[in-house]
Amino acid sequence: MTATLYDDRPCALGEGPLWHPERQQLFWFDITGQRMLSRDGSGPLEWQFDEMVSAAGWVDHDTLLIASETALATFDLTEGESQFLAPLEADNPATRSNDGRADPWGGFWIGTMGKGAEPGAGAIYRYFDGEVQKLVPGITISNAICFDRDRGCAYYTDTPTRQVMRLPLGTDGWPAGAAELAVDLRADALNPDGAVTDKEGNLWIAQWGASRVACYSPEGAFLRAVDCPGRHASCPAFGGEALDRLFITTAREGLSTETLEEAPENGCVFAAEAVAQGRPEPRVIL
Repeated sequence: MTATLYDDRPCALGEGPLWHPERQQLFWFDITGQRMLSRDGSGPLEWQFDEMVSAAGWVDHDTLLIASETALATFDLTEGESQFLAPLEADNPATRSNDGRADPWGGFWIGTMGKGAEPGAGAIYRYFDGEVQKLVPGITISNAICFDRDRGCAYYTDTPTRQVMRLPLGTDGWPAGAAELAVDLRADALNPDGAVTDKEGNLWIAQWGASRVACYSPEGAFLRAVDCPGRHASCPAFGGEALDRLFITTAREGLSTETLEEAPENGCVFAAEAVAQGRPEPRVIL
């Protein structure tokens, strides 16, 4: 199966697709372009920010929580205005936010990384009950943050390791043990990027540089893949009325001028129909 073009606006670093279940609308980010994009019945939409933005969760019909390079903030979609919630490595100009997702308890997990992917410069945090707490230190490129259907674990990766980890969680959503290997991509030399779980508990992982999103069982076995016209598939999200449409953000970062001339769709957003059924993204509780 191959995904087809959903939105033709190329992003330098497309990331963070979020299907808003109340609005029935997809939002995504161009991180280095410092913008959030979307579409509705009237056509394409776009919001420009004064720093890099990378991921979001939904708070209510008209409000998102957005992660930027220095903070978490709420964003009013009707007014186009942000309100500061909490700092995010605001004292470290060398890092920015990257992959993030709401957890089933109403919290929000967000990863950081060095702006030049400096080794170990980032971390993974949880925003919950008004506070940001560090969960996993020493991350180079934070990605694949998502949660299993039974609330038993969180998944994440440090992309250069080519290993997706499983972190056990307690009933309150905080880590309850050491992380262990969930999906090992080292033998196949594949680079895990963003990820999401489906209704069956399978893990859908975008694979940077491989032009695809691949599906793995909870035991880590490869099941199937959806091909993507963009070489750098960066993150998937389930959406659509039945949550059976797989959206895929891509990036132009690191691609040659010749490659972009031959394949200008790199950096666009793609979608594949009737791939699997996802689950609604949880609401972020402030």
